[in-house]
Amino acid sequence: MGNEFIELFEEWAKTYDDTVTGHDEEYKDVFLFYDKLLQEVADRANGNVLEFGPGTGNLTAKLINRGLSVTGVEPSSSMREIAIKKLQGKADIIDGDFMHFKLDHQVETIVSSYAFHHLTDKEKAEAIEHYGKLLTTGGKIVFADTMYETVEAYNKAIADAQEKGYSNLAEDLQREYYTTIPVLSEMMQKNGFSVTFNRCNDFVWIMDGVKG
Repeated sequence: MGNEFIELFEEWAKTYDDTVTGHDEEYKDVFLFYDKLLQEVADRANGNVLEFGPGTGNLTAKLINRGLSVTGVEPSSSMREIAIKKLQGKADIIDGDFMHFKLDHQVETIVSSYAFHHLTDKEKAEAIEHYGKLLTTGGKIVFADTMYETVEAYNKAIADAQEKGYSNLAEDLQREYYTTIPVLSEMMQKNGFSVTFNRCNDFVWIMDGVKG
């Protein structure tokens, strides 16, 4: 479940916070309004929260600031180390991924930011089915991630990155498993979720699903 990207996560750990705060021109538009969109995810969460891919702990910190109890599941040891230090023990950051994790309590909200695209569509569907069983009625999935309205929009994003000379971004867009809103919407509805999508920038949308 995305573990083929572990080496990449380890490499990103060194520069991730600089990149998300706009210090890398190539990824500036990807992380446009980063702080605001993380806050929006945090504001939509309630109760006990399970966070997948907390990375360096930026969303986790906002959840904690709202007084929420958070368990973060992070496969990268370098990312976990940074997050644990940043959060000063205020959240439980454990080893695992979107499908392989140990949790001894129920949660009301499952959140993630900039991470769900590391799963294939087949893996995404399996994960959502699993979360549907984990959450109680009224429980929520709130994911902020790069996704596209159509396949054509996805292909245009790759072409635009190539035209701008953003070779790393273009490579990322082709290497990772970006999907479309209709595909995600069908997955969510199939598992009993009512779902909405709100655009945050040219790349990222927030998917908010409530279990019926």
